[in-house]
Amino acid sequence: MTDLTPAGAVVRPGAAGRLRRLGAAALALLVATAVWLPCLQLFFGHEPGEHRASGALSPRGQALLARQLSLWDEDGAAQDAALARMRATNAEWDFMGRTFLGLANAALRDPGAEARHLAVIDRIVDETLALERERGMLHFMMPYATRRPFVQQPARSLFVDGEIALMLGARALVARRADHEAELDARVAEMRSRMERSPMLSAESYPDECWTFCNTLALGAMRMADALRGERRGLDLGRRWLAAARARLVDPRTGLLVSSYTHDGRVLDGPEGSSLWLVAHALLLIDPDFARDQYARARRELGAELLGFGWAREWPRSWSGPEDVDSGPIVPLVGASAGSSGLALLGAAAFGDAPYLGSLLASLDLAAFPIREDGQLRYAASNQVGDAALLYALSFGPLWQRIAAAGGEP
Repeated sequence: MTDLTPAGAVVRPGAAGRLRRLGAAALALLVATAVWLPCLQLFFGHEPGEHRASGALSPRGQALLARQLSLWDEDGAAQDAALARMRATNAEWDFMGRTFLGLANAALRDPGAEARHLAVIDRIVDETLALERERGMLHFMMPYATRRPFVQQPARSLFVDGEIALMLGARALVARRADHEAELDARVAEMRSRMERSPMLSAESYPDECWTFCNTLALGAMRMADALRGERRGLDLGRRWLAAARARLVDPRTGLLVSSYTHDGRVLDGPEGSSLWLVAHALLLIDPDFARDQYARARRELGAELLGFGWAREWPRSWSGPEDVDSGPIVPLVGASAGSSGLALLGAAAFGDAPYLGSLLASLDLAAFPIREDGQLRYAASNQVGDAALLYALSFGPLWQRIAAAGGEP
C-alpha cells in the first residue's frame, strides 16, 4: 500500500513516517529559533552611551584605544606584523589604519593623556611622511594606480594628499606644531589648485578616478585649515563642490551621492555604503542639512535591523556593484557588507542614531569575535584598520566641535 502526497509523489509508509518526524523536528526548530534569537540580545547587547559627544570614552572605546596605543607605542613587532598582513590584501588599509585612528579625538576628550596621544600621533605622522618621501605615493595605493596616466600632471593622488592633510590638521587642532602646519598648508594649497582646475571641482585619487570619499575628506582637511587660520576658503570651495555634486553626482533613484566618477564627471560607480556613511559625516563640515539628508537616505536604503541586530548593505536595491575589497564579502540573502556595516558605525555615531549604533555593535559582538586581554579589545574577524575605524566612530565629535568653536561652523 502506498501514500500519495499532495504533489502526487509515491511514498512508502516508512518514508511517510520519517517525513512526519522531519516535519515535526523542523517545526520544533523554527519555534526554538523564534524563542532563542531574541534572547541573543541578553548575551550580545550593548551598554548605553557607547558613543558620547564629549568626555570620557565608553568602556568599549577605552579598550579599543588601549589596544591601538599598545600596537603603536609599545609592541612594534605586533604592529609590523599587522601592517604586513593588511598590505598583503590592500596597501590602502595600511594607510587608512593611520588616518582613522581617532587619537586626536581621544586626546581632546582626555587632556590628562594628551601628551601620550600626541607622541603616538607624531610617530605615525612622521613615519607616514617618511614612507611617502622614500617610496612615493604608490606605496599606499593599489596596483592599478600604474595602469594608465593621471589626467592632471604631474600625477598626485587626492587619496594620499587628503588623508595626510587630515592627520596633520587633526594634530594641529589638538596642539600646534609648526613643521606639521607648514606641511598642511602645502597639501591644502596643492589640493585646492587641482580641484579648482577640474570641471567637477574634484581631484583624482587614481588615474581618471575621482571618489566622493576622498574629495569630501580633502574638504574636511581644508575646513581644519580654516579653523587654524581663521579663514573660510575651505568652506567656500566645499559649497561650490557640493553644488556641482548635487547637479551631476546624485543618483536619481535614491537621491544618494554616487561613489566614483571620471575627472570630467562621468559616473563610474553608483551609491556605495563603504563610501556614503563617511561622506555624510565629512559633509557635516560643509552643509549639515544636506549631510543629515544623505545619512537619512543611506539609513533607509542601506541600513537593516532584525531582532536587535543591525547591518548595512553595500548598495541600494536599485543598483548593484561588484563585490570588491571595499565592500568586503557580501552575506547572502540579507546583503550585509562588512565595509558598509563598519562605516555605518561612524554614520550612526556622527548623526546621533543611538538605536542603530547599538544594533550594529550587537552584530559586531556576535559575528566578529571580540578578544579582550589586559584591558585591551580587538576583533578576531577584523584587522587593525577595522578596529581603528571603530575607535574613530566611538571617539567621534571633539574635532568637529573644535572647528565649529573656531568660527568655522557652516
